[in-house]
Amino acid sequence: MSDAQTRPLGAQISHMLKDRGVEVIFGIPGVHNQEMYRGIEEAGLTHVLARHEQGAGFMADGYARATGKPGVAYVITGPGLCNIMTPMGQAYSDSVPMLVISSCLDETAARKGQLHQMKDQRAAAETVCDWSFEAKTADAAYALIDRALGEFKLQRPRSKHLQVPIAVLEAEAGIFPKAPEVTPRPTQQRGGDIAHVHAMLQKASRPLFVFGGGVSDAQAVGRLLSASKAASFTTYAGRGVVAPDAPLHFGSTLARPGSADVIATADLVIAIGTELAEVDIWRAHLGHQCPFVRVDIDPAVLTDGQGASVQVLYDADAFINDLCEMDVARPARDWTPQEVVSARARWRAEIEAERPGI
Repeated sequence: MSDAQTRPLGAQISHMLKDRGVEVIFGIPGVHNQEMYRGIEEAGLTHVLARHEQGAGFMADGYARATGKPGVAYVITGPGLCNIMTPMGQAYSDSVPMLVISSCLDETAARKGQLHQMKDQRAAAETVCDWSFEAKTADAAYALIDRALGEFKLQRPRSKHLQVPIAVLEAEAGIFPKAPEVTPRPTQQRGGDIAHVHAMLQKASRPLFVFGGGVSDAQAVGRLLSASKAASFTTYAGRGVVAPDAPLHFGSTLARPGSADVIATADLVIAIGTELAEVDIWRAHLGHQCPFVRVDIDPAVLTDGQGASVQVLYDADAFINDLCEMDVARPARDWTPQEVVSARARWRAEIEAERPGI
C-alpha cells in the first residue's frame, strides 16, 4: 500500500463494501482471489468460511433473507463460481439480494490450459442471475458494485455477479467514490390504486389475502388482518409474516388441492408480493372465481396467466402500510375460525397419510 488512499483493488473492494454497510462476507479464499481477501480484516468485515462454495452461497442467501441486507460472497475463478451457481439461481428465483464477486483469468482466447480455465465463465453465471459483468478497471468495479447495491433497493432484488481479472485485482487502485444517494424503492402507482383496492375490500364479505416472499413487515400484516377480518394464505417464501395463532390463517397450504375449493368461496382475493410459483400451488390456476388483485414490483408478475383483474405496480410492504392507513376495520366477515381449523386439520391429515413419518 503506497498511501492511505491507494490499495490493490482486491482490498479496496472489501473497504468499499464496508463503507456501503456490508458487514459479512461468505466464501472460500484461493490463489486466484487472494487479493480480495487481503482487505477483509483490515476493513473490519466478518468472514464466514465455507467448506464448499455452494454452502457459502446458501449462507449468503440465508443471511440476506434473515437480515434484509445483501448477502455477499467471494469465490475463485472457474469451479468456485460454478459451485455457487445453484444458490445464485435460487436467489434469483426467490428475489433475494445476493452479490457474488469472483476473480477471472486475464486472458482466455490466446492461452489455453490455465488453472480453472472455462470457455466463458461470465456467460455461465449469467444463466442463473440477474446480470453478470466483468470489470476491467477499478472504476468499473466500483460502478458495478454500486449498481448492484442500488438495484437491490430500487427494483426486484435478485442475484448478481461481478468478475474481476486477477491482474486488475492485484493492481494498485485509487479510493472508491462516495456512496451515491439511493432513494427507496418507488411505490409507482399512488393513491388511486390503493383507494380502489380499499373500496373493494370494504365491500367484500369474504376477502382473502395471499402473502408472498416480497412481504416482510409482519407487524403491518398483523394490523391488516386483525382490522379487516380477512382470511389469509402464505406462499412457502412468505412463511412467517402471519402470526401462527392468527384465527383466520390457512397457513402455507396453497399446494393442497383443496385450497382451490376454499379460494373459490372468496369474493375478493388480493395476492401481494408473490409470483404464485409452480411450487407454491402445483396447479395452473389459483382457484379464484372473483375479482383478483395482484400487487407486485415486477410487471411480469402482474400480467401472468392468473388473470388479475386489478394490477398494482407497488412495493408490497408499502402497499400494506398504506392500505392500513385508510382504515380497513370491519366489525365482522363471513369467514369463521372453525372452517379454517377444519381445513388445516384436514390438509395436515392428508399430508401425513401421503408422506408418513416426514
